[in-house]
Amino acid sequence: MISVTLVDANTYEVVVGNGACRVHRVRMNGDYYRQLSGGAFTHEWVLVQAFRFLLEREPDASLPAEFDLAALAADYPGFEADIGRRLHRR
Repeated sequence: MISVTLVDANTYEVVVGNGACRVHRVRMNGDYYRQLSGGAFTHEWVLVQAFRFLLEREPDASLPAEFDLAALAADYPGFEADIGRRLHRR
């Protein structure tokens, strides 16, 4: 289970897991959101897809408690293209 809640402007709380859950605070500014989604999907759906991407590569316990979504592109070179595919954009 992945749930996303807006906490503050550009800041979201992402809860991952069933039962014993881990909470992450993720920043995603509006420009980066539009770059990833073209504005066609909710912010929350973009973050759900981003966490699906991450969880396919890392255990939840290894993900930082707080991070900026745009920083993932440096750590995962295929991140933005993958999110585009997940959001059915090509």
